[in-house]
Amino acid sequence: MKFSTQSNEAPLINEEILRSSIIFEDDDIVVVNKPGWFVCHPSKRGPWSSLVGATRELLGLDTIFLVGRLDRETSGVVLMAKNQAAGRIWQKALEQKQVKRTYLAIVEGELNEEVQVAGFVGNDPDSKVFVKQRVTAKSRTSKKAETRFFPLYCGQGYTFVSVVTKTGRKHQIRLHAQSIGFPLVGEKLYGHDESYYLNFCESGWNSSWMDELGMDRQALHARRFGYLDKDEIFEAEIPSDLMSFLENRMNFQPNEMEKILKEANLWENQQLVLE
Repeated sequence: MKFSTQSNEAPLINEEILRSSIIFEDDDIVVVNKPGWFVCHPSKRGPWSSLVGATRELLGLDTIFLVGRLDRETSGVVLMAKNQAAGRIWQKALEQKQVKRTYLAIVEGELNEEVQVAGFVGNDPDSKVFVKQRVTAKSRTSKKAETRFFPLYCGQGYTFVSVVTKTGRKHQIRLHAQSIGFPLVGEKLYGHDESYYLNFCESGWNSSWMDELGMDRQALHARRFGYLDKDEIFEAEIPSDLMSFLENRMNFQPNEMEKILKEANLWENQQLVLE
């Protein structure tokens, strides 16, 4: 799946990539394994500049309803409803926490035990980046946030983790990972130096950053989405860039993945039942 990440603008989506990314489709919904770098919401650059716009064009729909977005660089399961009735059902289920989402990520450092991060998040007044968030004290404007990280595999100074969020705040996983000293691999904003993000916004990706960052996007993948307690769930295959990092930088053996994902499923389901 080839497209350029050199520009600070998200790449355009083509029909071939979109068709190959569809996980499930029926009369009411279409579910896509969104590649990293594609934006969800429509932009001024035309319908093929966003997942919503491109899917609407591909399927010949007048409108489409996005149920739960992902950040531009985050890959994984995205569900879109083809009609308003289905959109309302899925959106209501998401708001009532009947529908769940789980993630996989790769973080810097070797995390040896489960970690729960709970508290409040809000805007970061010390950052030059307007959208940046941080862990903060309870206040009129801060919001409660809780994330749980579970180590699946450690190697060469990195950890492959399963992630469950109890809340859905802006950049929650990324800022919580940074707050415990285990920032995501490839993280330009919530890593060691936000100047990576500022420089990227100005000039696009610089290949010289790869040694420091490890990947050209944050290593975050939304793997499962749906009614986990009813086994009505959609699962997105792990993208090639994450697999490449696991194998080449962490000495991970691909034949171990099935066992590790079963372990992740058990832990994730336990966490979500506790809500």
